[in-house]
Amino acid sequence: MQVEENHVVTLSYDLFENGPQGGLLERMDANYPFVFLYGAGNLLPRFEEELHGLKEGETFSFTLTPEEAYGRPDKEQVVRLPRHAFQQPGLLAEGNHVSVTDEQGQVLNGVICSYDEQTVEVDFNHVMAGKTLHFEGVVLHIRKATVDELIRKHYIPEDGSHRPAPGGDLL
Repeated sequence: MQVEENHVVTLSYDLFENGPQGGLLERMDANYPFVFLYGAGNLLPRFEEELHGLKEGETFSFTLTPEEAYGRPDKEQVVRLPRHAFQQPGLLAEGNHVSVTDEQGQVLNGVICSYDEQTVEVDFNHVMAGKTLHFEGVVLHIRKATVDELIRKHYIPEDGSHRPAPGGDLL
């Protein structure tokens, strides 16, 4: 079996910033693998392209530019919000991650850049925006997706829960 559309793929990999000698950003090992439904549109398109056609046991090593990954940081994604919206004790600190709901009910994740008595500046760019990402890993397992997985367009863990397991469909 090989990595192709409508297959559930299990990988282990190391993710480095700026190439194989760069800093380690993430590790998904055999004990905590990355499991996803290939071709469902949940992952970076270029990431999937690099894996297409690989077989179980095959290794991979590739680099994604910021444009192929999460793009460049966008100044318009750094916004000032009223301080009164941040009432949770201990929340206001530079570098803290926050979730904010916009007018349409969509949850946005950001990082607090700064704050004063009136406003809080939050960066809503993806945490990997602007980074060159280098992946090195191995394909651990491939299987055909179940009908439920195809309908829901994501991997469903063996326990039957209808949400991705840790490490599943997140990239």
